[in-house]
Amino acid sequence: MKHSWLCVAAVISSLAKFADVTAADEQDTSIYDKIWSYATLYEDEDNRFIQKFVLSGRLQPESAWFEADQGDFADEFLWRRFRFGFKSNLLKKWILHIEGDFDLNESFGNMYQRITDAYIGWSPKDNLDLKFVKQSVGFTLDGATSSRSLLTMQRNDLTNNLWFTREYFTGILAKGKIDEKWSYKAGIFSSEDHDEISRLDASYFTLLSLDYHITESPMFDKGSIRVDYVYNKEDINSGTRDFSQVLSLVTKWQAGPWNLWTDLSGGKGYAGQSDVWGLVLMPFYNISPRYQLVLRYTYVSSGDENGVRLPRYAGTIVDGRGEQYNEIYLGFNVYFYGHKFKWQTGVEYGVMEDSAGDGGEYRGYGLNTGLRFYW
Repeated sequence: MKHSWLCVAAVISSLAKFADVTAADEQDTSIYDKIWSYATLYEDEDNRFIQKFVLSGRLQPESAWFEADQGDFADEFLWRRFRFGFKSNLLKKWILHIEGDFDLNESFGNMYQRITDAYIGWSPKDNLDLKFVKQSVGFTLDGATSSRSLLTMQRNDLTNNLWFTREYFTGILAKGKIDEKWSYKAGIFSSEDHDEISRLDASYFTLLSLDYHITESPMFDKGSIRVDYVYNKEDINSGTRDFSQVLSLVTKWQAGPWNLWTDLSGGKGYAGQSDVWGLVLMPFYNISPRYQLVLRYTYVSSGDENGVRLPRYAGTIVDGRGEQYNEIYLGFNVYFYGHKFKWQTGVEYGVMEDSAGDGGEYRGYGLNTGLRFYW
């Protein structure tokens, strides 16, 4: 592992020099505006049929080094995500979005993985948007946050356990505003595990989300309180997690450069999956429009043994489960062009308790760093 940690130092040193050069003028984003404008292949608001056609996608290379009492994991370079497609505005009120997921770690012939977005959007009026066919279904704090906009390198482990990590499902979603303070999302989706378009006659799950926005308070500048509820018809062959119900309370608060995001969530398990609940506390501080510090504490607990999964890289070291997981994460983000181009680094320490003693115990730390692009 000594060689790996020397590589860590080299990566951080190189990226720090790159950050210094790129951040020389924090206000000058004209070069990025020009580069990202090439993704817009056509735009004409006066055109009756096609108003806009743009390329869409995201590219996320990263490195990870993890050491634990149970073993270690090191990958000095890997492609975390690559997605590519297009989005088009049609007939003033319609959107067509198609995007695929590709694995750049594979050979050329095996790169294609699945369709992610394949939806038609319609805005019949100002306070109502509808989406049809395959789309991202988000709930919990990080599950409702696109991988393009995450403040941490990976999603928290509470989301990893309760959210449906396949993410993209075929269905119908409505979202809109009730008034200036209340907004909602409601949808029904096929839960079939399918890389393309699911059948609508498969099992299903529903999502209802209510969001209350607070804009006036002597204690903070703005805030929001959101409740997500998922009913998932039990099906052991579905692409969802084995929870028949998930309830999540998400809050976001901002006071000047200080922010606090929280998640208190729980799920009712079936088919041998224990009930699970947990808490996430994520304060972060915006040093400037470019630099950001993030701290995150995650706690996940199950009612029975072996109910909790480990997060992504810890799970490559230990593939078993436990009943209680605690984690502390400290991150530093550099935003060169907002979330469209950023460099993120995070260190974490996690402990999984496994009273069953059947291979789920974990105690370790890790470093994860990478660049994030989207267009």
